[in-house]
Amino acid sequence: MSDWVLGIIGGSGLYDMDGLENTQWIKIDTPWGEPSDEILFAELSGIKLRFLPRHGRGHVLSPSGLNYRANIDAMKRAGCTDILSLSAVGSLKEEYKPGDFLMVDQFIDRTFAREKSFFTNGMTAHVSMADPICERLSNLAGDAAQSAGIEVHRGGTYLAMEGPQFSTRAESLMYRQWGCDVIGMTNMPEAKLAREAELPYATVAMVTDFDCWHPDHGNVDVAQVIEVLMGNADKARQTVQRLIESLAQTPRTSCPQGIETCLDVAMITSPDKRDPKLIAKLDAVAGRVLS
Repeated sequence: MSDWVLGIIGGSGLYDMDGLENTQWIKIDTPWGEPSDEILFAELSGIKLRFLPRHGRGHVLSPSGLNYRANIDAMKRAGCTDILSLSAVGSLKEEYKPGDFLMVDQFIDRTFAREKSFFTNGMTAHVSMADPICERLSNLAGDAAQSAGIEVHRGGTYLAMEGPQFSTRAESLMYRQWGCDVIGMTNMPEAKLAREAELPYATVAMVTDFDCWHPDHGNVDVAQVIEVLMGNADKARQTVQRLIESLAQTPRTSCPQGIETCLDVAMITSPDKRDPKLIAKLDAVAGRVLS
């Protein structure tokens, strides 16, 4: 059995892949509250997998209603070594068309109604987010998508907005002026929390529409988005299957970016001033450095 334990956060269609073995839905309790759903434990080609439906099975949770801390904590408790996010996005560039995949490498966080850190008053830590994506995992996932015949773009900025409403046209045009490439509602603070949990994280951004800036495509329409989503779900399954085949041939070593040890240089609260109750809640996320 490989040392990879790949956590996958995305839509329910991912769990319908052929060949999954030893499948079991397991409820994981966290000190941060309820995750979006149970986690599907499975294996494929000798790789351990952990699937989390980001919005819950049946898409019952709004982007702003997700318990991001509980989700990441649960994935850490499930033994994940790495997390792959598959996320629907709107395109802010002409060249990124519905059905294309973008391997994100940067984020701009415009969300404001979400808990964004595990490290609150009583135990403060500052992790670097300069390079928020695990380059190794992103490259492997991009190669997997490309080998499946998908149009893949490498590198780009994901603008995370609050939602659940779509952008105004003025906002969409402003984000284009900022140089953003795609817009979505879910990868922040998910990526920040994954970094705090020392979990290498990569995003496959699956384009569903042109947001509302494009003069020839009108406003974002949920029915149209769902139609593209259905096609993207099949592409996502192909990407994950090919990624797993690649991981099975790639021995896992420590992340070259040092993500698994980023807390070594992040802790700032004096040991004698740390809140014991918060320290107890951080057992999965930061137990490596706090124990």
